[in-house]
Amino acid sequence: MSVAPHLFWITSRAAGGAALLLASAAVAVGLMLSSKRAGSNPRDLRPIHEALSLTTLAMVALHGLSLLFDSYLNPGPAGIAIPFVSSYRPLWTGLGIVAGYGLAALGLTYYLRDRIGVVRWRRLHRLTAIFWVAAIVHTIGAGSDAAELWFLIASGCLVLPAAALLALRWLRRAWDAGRMDEGGNRVEPRHGV
Repeated sequence: MSVAPHLFWITSRAAGGAALLLASAAVAVGLMLSSKRAGSNPRDLRPIHEALSLTTLAMVALHGLSLLFDSYLNPGPAGIAIPFVSSYRPLWTGLGIVAGYGLAALGLTYYLRDRIGVVRWRRLHRLTAIFWVAAIVHTIGAGSDAAELWFLIASGCLVLPAAALLALRWLRRAWDAGRMDEGGNRVEPRHGV
C-alpha cells in the first residue's frame, strides 16, 4: 500500500489529532496556572502553557494547509479559511475553522496583554474554553478517526482531565457566586479552582 496519494490527508489527520491533544493539554495547564493553590508558583507552568499553545496553533495551521494539497478533498483556499463553505461536512468543518481562528486570536493576545490590560486580557482569555469545546465538536463531527477506539482513548486521556478541570472551575465559580454569610450578605468569591 502506497501512502503517497494520501500523504496530505494523513498529514492533516495527524496534525488535527495532535492539535486537539496539545490544545487539551494547554487548557489543563492554563487552568492549573490560573488557580490559586498554596505553595504553587505560576511562573513554573507559564513556559509549558505557552509552548503547548504555540505548538497547538502550528498544528492547527498544518491541519488546514495540508488539505490544500489533498487531491481527494480538494477544499481550495475558501474551504479551509471561510467557515461553513466547505463541501465536506460544512457545519463541522465550519466549527473547526471558527475554533482555529478563536484559539489563534485569543492565544496571540497574550503578547498584547500589556496594551489590552491584564484584567481585560484575562476576561478575554476565558473564552478559550469555548473555542476548545468547538474544536472537540469539530473533531467528533468532521474527524475521520473520531469513531476509532485508539483515537477515543488517546483523546480521552487529555480531553477528559482538561474538561474535568474546566467543570470544577465553573462549579467553583457558581458555588462562590451563590454563597451568603449568616447575615444574608454575599460572600466574596474565591479565586482559582
